[in-house]
Amino acid sequence: MAAKFLVKRKSNLYSKYLHRSVHFEYIYPVQWKTSKQKRILLLNDGQDADAINLYSSLEKCYLQHHEQPLLVLAIHSNEERLNEYGTSGKPDYLKRGAKAHLYEWFILNELIPHTEKEFSFEAEKALTYFAGFSLGGLSAFNIVWNNHDTFSKVGVFSGSFWWRSKPLGKGYKDTDRIMHALIKRSKTKRALKFWLQTGTADETNDRNSNGIIDSIDDTLDIVEELTEAGVSRKNDIEYIEMKDGKHHPSTWAKVFPQFLNWVLKD
Repeated sequence: MAAKFLVKRKSNLYSKYLHRSVHFEYIYPVQWKTSKQKRILLLNDGQDADAINLYSSLEKCYLQHHEQPLLVLAIHSNEERLNEYGTSGKPDYLKRGAKAHLYEWFILNELIPHTEKEFSFEAEKALTYFAGFSLGGLSAFNIVWNNHDTFSKVGVFSGSFWWRSKPLGKGYKDTDRIMHALIKRSKTKRALKFWLQTGTADETNDRNSNGIIDSIDDTLDIVEELTEAGVSRKNDIEYIEMKDGKHHPSTWAKVFPQFLNWVLKD
């Protein structure tokens, strides 16, 4: 059930790119429709809304930021998740993510225009955000990075930044991590803000035996690549490392309110 201050409306949209009907939910306070600033947050893996306590977090957020109402598009994934999420045009070594570019086109050319028409507004870059969890976080990051003229902020919870073009033990090097390489090759500075979360219990793997689990290593290396690409570590990157945080909705639920406050703080 939606929180008492919120409207929750289920919807679906047939995608000519994905050749399927995509289910999603609109979640917003009634005041959003009359607000001058149309803030929207796209959220991957929206089917996990209950698991991350999305509605109660949004209710609390609205009480704190009642002058900055937010429309959330909770996009549901399905059995095609491992194909539709990932890095656009660059599947991993197992060919997962082969439809990531189609999912990106769905977001840009179908879902956002559909929402603009549905609510009679025009999305603004400065007020348009994207977030996701695990592989959905990598997907959100990749789409925002590729479309920095459409989005201004991205949130990633326990992101799958290990996504790589070669398997371990088959000549793998850290340079084979796909998202890191895409950032490094970028020639255009992105006017974006990044919120990145990890947990010290996200996993136990430590492929380089440096005493730091891979999920933290990979995320810190993303931070390093971003700063080398000209993103301000002080002003535009927020890194949250949760002690005992797990790769699980229960952890993401705890930190999601903090993410919402970050999204709406300016």
